[in-house]
Amino acid sequence: MAHDSALAERIRRTLAGTGAVVEKRMFGGLCFMLDGHMCCGISGEDLVLRVGRERYEEVLRKPHTRPMTFTGRPLTGFVYVSPAGLASTRELKRWVRFAVANVKSLPRRVRKSPSRRNKE
Repeated sequence: MAHDSALAERIRRTLAGTGAVVEKRMFGGLCFMLDGHMCCGISGEDLVLRVGRERYEEVLRKPHTRPMTFTGRPLTGFVYVSPAGLASTRELKRWVRFAVANVKSLPRRVRKSPSRRNKE
């Protein structure tokens, strides 16, 4: 599935200066990692957000949101926001900043060094 490249550029501008952001292809779309954690992404035309388990139900009561069901069942802590909820720059920034705040509250991920194979 292709992702919305215009939305990707809008997200890049919103995340500028936020920290160590890495883009990865994931979920058939594009994912923005922040400090080693998935922060947000794009699946088709939808914004994917990491909102956390604690605020998941609260966020699902907001307009234009639905559970992330990439695997066929809801992934608690992640939601989709439809394009109607992203029409303005202000709306997109609000959503992305929400996800950034959630990720910043998580413990930093420590990258594991690649294992070395014994060459005997």
